[in-house]
Amino acid sequence: MKDLSRRKLFSQVESLMVQYCEGCFLHQHLKKEGGRRLAHRFCISQCTIGEQLQEYGKKLT
Repeated sequence: MKDLSRRKLFSQVESLMVQYCEGCFLHQHLKKEGGRRLAHRFCISQCTIGEQLQEYGKKLT
């Protein structure tokens, strides 16, 4: 049962990333202007999708 819930969480994470993160204009712009670290930091700390991904990550550990 636990394996099934992990698979469901991974599926939800993949769905979010495909729908919102791939081709994100803001990420591309920040990466171009401030570098990869700035863009990644924004995604982790300020993006609402990044916050949702972190919550899923907490459930996986």
